Amino acid sequence: MGRIIDYLPLSQWLKHYHRDSFASDLVAGIVVGIMLIPQGMAYAFLAGLPPEFGLYAAIIPLFLYSLLGSSRSLAVGPVAIASLMVGSTIADTAAKGLGDPINIAINLSLLVGVILILLRALQLGSIVNFMSHSVISGFTSAAALLIAISQIKHLFGLDIPNGGFIADPFIYLFNNLQQTNIATLLLGLLSIAVLWFVKDKLCCMLERSPLPDWLVKPICRAGPMFAMVIGILVVASMQLDQNHSVAIVGTIPQGLPTISDISIDLQLWQQLITPAALIALIGFLESVSVATTLASKRRERIDPNKELVALGVANIGSAFSGTFPVAGGFGRSMVNFSAGAQTTIASMISALIVAVTVAFFTPLFYYLPKAALGAVIIMAVIPLIDLKAFTNSWRFNKADGLTLLSTFCLVLILGVELGILSGIAISFLLLLYRSSQPHIAVVGRVGDSEHFRNIDRHDVTTDKQLLSIRVDESLYFANTRFVEDFIRRQCGHRQEIEHVVLICNAVNFIDASALETLENLSVHLASEGITLHLSEVKGPVMDQLKNTDFLQHIRPGKVFFTTDEAVRELSCCYHPSPKGKNI
Repeated sequence: MGRIIDYLPLSQWLKHYHRDSFASDLVAGIVVGIMLIPQGMAYAFLAGLPPEFGLYAAIIPLFLYSLLGSSRSLAVGPVAIASLMVGSTIADTAAKGLGDPINIAINLSLLVGVILILLRALQLGSIVNFMSHSVISGFTSAAALLIAISQIKHLFGLDIPNGGFIADPFIYLFNNLQQTNIATLLLGLLSIAVLWFVKDKLCCMLERSPLPDWLVKPICRAGPMFAMVIGILVVASMQLDQNHSVAIVGTIPQGLPTISDISIDLQLWQQLITPAALIALIGFLESVSVATTLASKRRERIDPNKELVALGVANIGSAFSGTFPVAGGFGRSMVNFSAGAQTTIASMISALIVAVTVAFFTPLFYYLPKAALGAVIIMAVIPLIDLKAFTNSWRFNKADGLTLLSTFCLVLILGVELGILSGIAISFLLLLYRSSQPHIAVVGRVGDSEHFRNIDRHDVTTDKQLLSIRVDESLYFANTRFVEDFIRRQCGHRQEIEHVVLICNAVNFIDASALETLENLSVHLASEGITLHLSEVKGPVMDQLKNTDFLQHIRPGKVFFTTDEAVRELSCCYHPSPKGKNI
């Protein structure tokens, strides 16, 4: 039992806990708890579930994370991208008759939790490193755009069909514009105006005021709550739900979520395994990125392995409390940090705030207009659409820019899951393409030094009988033919060459295909009176070569410790000449 307690990061923080720490946690917990109420309802709305399920997702899962998480400031709960993926999965799976939306969401939470814990057990947390920044950026921007478009129907009060091509909602809207519910549209625009005013105008005024920073930042983030309160008051006072058919949330069940059994269907799990894996990976990546950023501000570190366990258990708790998957949210976590959260006690207090709301105050949300929830979602995801990311990536590396643009377009065309899988596949193909055509430089000596650099970039000297080649990549099946063809072309252009030195200071490994190619190259060069040598071979690569017959095959070729040593020994008489004037 003692070992288990020592494993919990919270137990270590409590050893140095004091009254001031609790005061900070209390303020942060109350602020984030108030934020969670509108956000949870809005993201449940986005996932295609009743609003109370968003509140349920901010109670037990948040409490479990607070016990196990290694981040003091990460605020776990419903997040926009995961909610979109949940909604897409629910729509696809329910259309196939494999279950009702709530059961699908519960099983999805359970699968996400199990996958995260399996990743920890197999020590595969680093798998998220295979999702490049370009893929994540393109996916996030496309998903944010899809989320915003999906809320158009709630702003206009139209029953726009889900699914289909990205342009379909706009076509439907154009054809049915005369059926727009004007009262709903005005409420939606009012909510957007309130959110914009709080975030931009009010926030600027407060930042210039003498109010403390811990109070200003939470108010700047409280726009969703203001929008919901104003929407409720307007609808209730004017009876817009009855007089103008404004869609409202209606009755929200009062009472805490109950721990319940899960109906497991293997056929359903087969359908959910791919989206669950993607939700788990993206949620973990987002959570760790946010947690690392906030921890660095305190010169602390988080433990990704503990985060896998904490997020996994939180999602399993989400399943048993009957709701959908959760992750760490950037906006809430920043507010939690800014409000002064010292430990995950703040998350416990946030969970308590939401639990009290669910237990006693859900009747207050009866008149909440769905247009206000739609506006909250739209304004939350618009900052995620990063147009500069493409131009910056394209200027820096066209392959990264292409990956970002391809992922963005494929998510819009194929949908969330197929789109991101295609983006990952494209990034791997481009990586393979780049490594299959590595940078290769013919090098020469810099002055009288022991340094050798590219003859096209520096003023160097070379020897007419010696060709020194540097390959800036490990050698494996995909690029050895490219390297071989380059060396053969160089030798064909310079008939006086007697020695070729392959500089291996950038070669970290050589696979069997590359080894065979080098042996064949050695034989081919020998037939033309040219000897192949190696220099600056790294220890692990040298160990590989010693376990084979390669060193015997290249004889009389040698393996030199340095390129300087190779050039001094192999030059017929060491009299280097300036670049372009071989002796």
